[in-house]
Amino acid sequence: MKSKVYFTKSLDPSKVLSLYEQVGRELSGRVAIKLHSGEPGNQNFLGPDFWAPIINKVDGTAVECNTAYDGTRNTTEKHLKTLEDHGWSRHFRFDLLDAEGHDVVLEIPEGKRIKKNYVGKNLMNYDSLLVLSHFKGHPMGGYGGALKQLSIGIASSFGKAYIHGAGEPEKIWTADHDSFLESMADAAKSVVDIFGENVVYVNVMKNMSVDCDCCAVAEDPCIADIGMLASTDPVAIDKACLDLVYASDDPGKDHLIERIESRNGLLTVTAAENLGIGTTDYELIEI
Repeated sequence: MKSKVYFTKSLDPSKVLSLYEQVGRELSGRVAIKLHSGEPGNQNFLGPDFWAPIINKVDGTAVECNTAYDGTRNTTEKHLKTLEDHGWSRHFRFDLLDAEGHDVVLEIPEGKRIKKNYVGKNLMNYDSLLVLSHFKGHPMGGYGGALKQLSIGIASSFGKAYIHGAGEPEKIWTADHDSFLESMADAAKSVVDIFGENVVYVNVMKNMSVDCDCCAVAEDPCIADIGMLASTDPVAIDKACLDLVYASDDPGKDHLIERIESRNGLLTVTAAENLGIGTTDYELIEI
């Protein structure tokens, strides 16, 4: 059965509500809203003003985790200041999942590269998950979307190093590249298994640079904005975004495609599909 991916060319933040309603999955209980807090200096990340309508709609708690690289978000103290400076904690309830205490270890029996995933212990306080992703390129993953948010995004600081190192955190920047990509798929599965059907994904194709929002010094966007998508399938929504990039008539797409292909970015999608997280067979429904 094809997965449904809802799409709008509009980039009006209020239209995210229409996408969410079209998906038809009401998130209930305590809702964690995974977003990217943005590395200071980055000009492309989507801030509180953009995400406010959907965060207020589901009345959830915005969540993030510390990074595994030097910067302004790699310790709880520095990350909390960044959250304040960027307006997140001033406008919304915010939970830094790995702010303190030991990580929770999620087992991944079916994992191809890693058999466990380390996440902030506070993740277990929530019943539902809304994954808000800024689709763009990425220096290592090739692209960043829903699957990256589920894996690297939700992993604790140690967990991020563990995924990057394909189970050997000391090899965070030197592990076999394809093993890292497949480890992201493994980690994503562990989070999907926790929440089951209580997850909705939104990808926004705006400000698309070849660099991630984690880069303090990032290239400017290279391709025209495309729109927003929503689905209950993280594989389908990421594949739909990739297909829309390839189908774009903007010449700037070549730079983004080179980033995606040179890092073998599609491997994470196919690895996640092989794990049963979702399918690349989707129906794009424009609203």
